[in-house]
Amino acid sequence: MVDNDGAGLRIGPYDWRYPTLRRGYNPRWTADPAYIRLVATPQEAVRALEIAVNEADTATGGNRRSRITVRSGGHCYEDFVSSPDVRVIIDVSLMNGIYWDAHRQAVCVGAGASNWDIGEKLTKKLGLLMPGGSCPTVGVGGHITGGGFGLFSRQHGLTVDYLDAVEVAVVRRRSPAGRLEVDLVTASCQDTGELRELWWAHTGGGGGNFGMVTRFWFKDLPQAPSGALRVEAGWKWADMDYASFKRLVDNFGGFFRDHQDDDRYGPLFGILLLTPRTSDQIGLIAQIDATLPEARQRLTEFVRALDHGVGADLDHRSQAHGEHPVLTGSKDPVHVDISELTAVPLLANDQAGKYKSAYMRTPLPEHHVRAVWEALTNPPEAVRDATVQIDSYGGAINRRDAADTAVAQRDSVVKLQYQVYWPSGGDPAPRLKWIRELYRAVYGDAEGRPGVPVPDATTDGCYISYPDADLSDPEWNRSEVPWSALYYKEHYPRLRQVKRTWDPFNVFRHRQSVEP
Repeated sequence: MVDNDGAGLRIGPYDWRYPTLRRGYNPRWTADPAYIRLVATPQEAVRALEIAVNEADTATGGNRRSRITVRSGGHCYEDFVSSPDVRVIIDVSLMNGIYWDAHRQAVCVGAGASNWDIGEKLTKKLGLLMPGGSCPTVGVGGHITGGGFGLFSRQHGLTVDYLDAVEVAVVRRRSPAGRLEVDLVTASCQDTGELRELWWAHTGGGGGNFGMVTRFWFKDLPQAPSGALRVEAGWKWADMDYASFKRLVDNFGGFFRDHQDDDRYGPLFGILLLTPRTSDQIGLIAQIDATLPEARQRLTEFVRALDHGVGADLDHRSQAHGEHPVLTGSKDPVHVDISELTAVPLLANDQAGKYKSAYMRTPLPEHHVRAVWEALTNPPEAVRDATVQIDSYGGAINRRDAADTAVAQRDSVVKLQYQVYWPSGGDPAPRLKWIRELYRAVYGDAEGRPGVPVPDATTDGCYISYPDADLSDPEWNRSEVPWSALYYKEHYPRLRQVKRTWDPFNVFRHRQSVEP
């Protein structure tokens, strides 16, 4: 139905759209909210939030559903947006405009824009590049606030390195009559005091913490290249023994450790996709800006260095891995037009999933490699679709000081994402057991390592945009380092102060939200 309250579309339980809108991309998580709001303008967003914070859950007559959550693309890996305790979901995906703002002399991006919108409007129309993710349905509202990392980040940095201003609906005061009031504020990097801190918190402090973002502005974005040279290769598991496996992982980490400040390879991005032995291949995706001098030669040199001494034959990539479909399927460099790179196909998702992450300041130590090898070569029968993904890191990312933005990890060489998937409605237990035990084996052992990537000389915590509720569970986090320090390190006290200033009523909260 359409309300006459200026708060957008109100979707209730008897609307045919409700079953789809009450869940996110990951079917593991669903909510049973009183309603979902679809807002198309910042003004509708403000009004929707104002109504939601001042009403009770009359549908249940109690406090079972107490949270108000905001959804952009719906890709949250945990139940932070969709869960049984959610009373209202405000969906901002209709706010997906992207345009040149002459007043601010910056590119304006609506908080509901997806990576696909970025490719279609920012890249193809304005000719600019957002160095963020490639999954087309991910929404920028969560992606940017988590730091914004993607295949052009080693060349150009993180998306937040270009964030000039952010517009946020906040709840920070009561009227004399006792009603909570919503303000729409704009905070920029040019501001000082509390506004500057609000801007800073949105440069990696994570979504769903301080307010409801409605718009972002970016300055000095790089020009989009005409395309990239891309390699998609693989090594057959049938030809892989432990020595070959270790050599491959060592080559990958060593290359990006040794070429952190190397202009020749700085723009090059690589993804190593370690799959269970039940898969046909271990995969590789690598690309480089095609407009750079000797781009083909640089990419070929990287693949040659990665394959050196592995033993198993390098072949064309024949299968999708995790969230990466086959685009070229060629072990030789292929030119891919920028329009193809920004429109990678992704089918409707019917797979549930669990994810974990780690930043690495060094290549993987031997006990990490051994633990991954043992988990991938002896998976339980239920674990068929899984990936330990190693992404290249550093380059332009590490040229920024950690204090410049809320992203605390600015000296890693690779970043890992652990993934396991199962059919929607299937039993999650064996898959969760496998990924949890793998993670604990990698970062914990008899020598006293605690089972999580505690920041030290080797590891550097976890990525907030790959949230993992297990970090809050003492069964799986045996360290004395809380989840907050694993994500935010020394920035967490500062983020708590921003929370206290801008969300004093703790309206925006979930299992791992910044604590007031």
